[in-house]
Amino acid sequence: MPKLTRKLPSYRLHKASGQAVITLNGKDMYLGVYGNTESKAEYDRIIAEWLVNHRQDIATPPTGIAVENAAHDLTVNELFSAYWPFAIGYYVKNGQPTGEVENLRDAARPMIARYGQSAASQFGPLALEAVRQAMIEQGLCRRVINGRVNRIRRIFKWGVSKQLLSPLVLQSLQSLAPLKKGRCNVREAEPVKPVDEQHVRAILPYVSPQIAAMIQLQMFTGMRPGEVVIMRGCDLNCSGKIWTYTPSSHKTEHHDRNRIVYIGPQAQRVLEPWMARSLKTYLFSPAEAEKSRREQQHAQRHTPLSCGNGLDSNRRKWRIKTPAECYTTTSYARAIADACDKCFPPPARLARIRVPARGRKTHSTRWESILEWHRRLGNEKWSEVKRWQEEHRWSPNQLRHNAATYLRKQFGIEAARVVLGHTSAAVTEIYAELDRNKAADIMAQVG
Repeated sequence: MPKLTRKLPSYRLHKASGQAVITLNGKDMYLGVYGNTESKAEYDRIIAEWLVNHRQDIATPPTGIAVENAAHDLTVNELFSAYWPFAIGYYVKNGQPTGEVENLRDAARPMIARYGQSAASQFGPLALEAVRQAMIEQGLCRRVINGRVNRIRRIFKWGVSKQLLSPLVLQSLQSLAPLKKGRCNVREAEPVKPVDEQHVRAILPYVSPQIAAMIQLQMFTGMRPGEVVIMRGCDLNCSGKIWTYTPSSHKTEHHDRNRIVYIGPQAQRVLEPWMARSLKTYLFSPAEAEKSRREQQHAQRHTPLSCGNGLDSNRRKWRIKTPAECYTTTSYARAIADACDKCFPPPARLARIRVPARGRKTHSTRWESILEWHRRLGNEKWSEVKRWQEEHRWSPNQLRHNAATYLRKQFGIEAARVVLGHTSAAVTEIYAELDRNKAADIMAQVG
C-alpha cells in the first residue's frame, strides 16, 4: 500500500516533457503545460478533491458515462454556457429577470473556477463536494450552501433533459447528502426576527410620507415588500367594510396560487390620502417623493431667488438615473436602511464626516464617500461601524414577521396562515414567533 501524502503537494515542472506535475500518494499526475491557466486550474481541482476525500486516492470516473452520439468532450463551461440562455429566459417575471438568475450565477462561480475546463461527464459527487467546500471557506451559511449545491444539480439536470449528459451523471451528484444542522462545522444563519415597534416609529420622521405609509401598511396587513410597492387603485376593492387588495404580481403566482390581502380600518386610514389619483397609477411613487422633497427644499431656502433661477436651478440638466414610477423592494429597503443610519448614528469616533466639496472654492461641503470613510477609520474601526449598523438597522421583511407574530398571538396559527397567504401552517411557523408567555401561564396553572 503506498504511503499517504501528508504535506500539501507542490505544483512542479516536469523538465523532460515541459508539463506541470503533482505527486499524490506516490503517483505522478500530469496537469498540462506548465505555467498556463488550465494546468493551474487542474491543480486546484485535484487538490480540492484529494482533501475532501481525506487524502485518499482520487477514483477515476467510470468510462462510457457520456450519452451516445453526444459531444463526449463537453466541458462544464460549455454546459453552463448552453444552460444560461434558458435560465435568463425562464426565470422572468413581468418582463424582468428574477433574483434566481443571480443566485444561479453565484452558485456556478466556484464550479466554473475549479472545473470549467473539465469534462462535464466526469463531474461527480467528489467534485461537487470540493465545490461545496469552497463555499464553506467563503463563510456562507449552511442553508445558502445547500441551496447553491441544488442549483448546480439543476444545471446538470437540464443537461440530461437535453441529452447532453448521461442520467448517470445526475444520479451520481444526487448521492451527495446535504449539510445537516449540528453535524457539520458550518455557520448557521441567524433567523429573521420581528423588529421592535419603537425602532419602527423612531425612523418615521426620517423617511418620505410614501415610505412611512408603506411601513404602516405592512405592519397592519402583513404584506410582503414586493406587494406593497406595486399597489394601484385598480387592484383594490373598496366596496365592503373590509377592503381587499389583489396584487398584480406576487411571489407564488407561478404556482397558480391566488393572493388576496385584507385591509382593515387602520390600514384604510393610511391608504385614503393616496387614493385620489388614476386607477392605473402606483400609489407610492419615488418620482413624486423626490418632487415633494425638492419643493420643500425650495420653500426653506434662505438665499434670495436672485441668486438662482428658481426651483431646480442648481440641478443638472440631465440625471444619470431618474426616479421611477414605483419603488422596488431594493429601493424600499435602502430607504429604510438610510433612515436607520440617520436615526441611530454611530458614536462620534466612528461617524461619517463632512469634507470640503471637490473642485469648489466656496464653503460648501459634502459627505465623504464610503471608501474615504473606510480608509480614514481603518479595518478595526470599520468592523465596529458594520456591527453598529447591523444592530440598528432592520429590513421590510421583518415587518411581515411582526404582523405574523401579532396574529398568531391574538387569533392562532390558522388565522395567521390565512392572512399571510401561506398554504401550510409550517411556513407560518417560520414567520410567527411563539408566545412563550402564554405557555408559561398555562404551566403555572397545570404543573
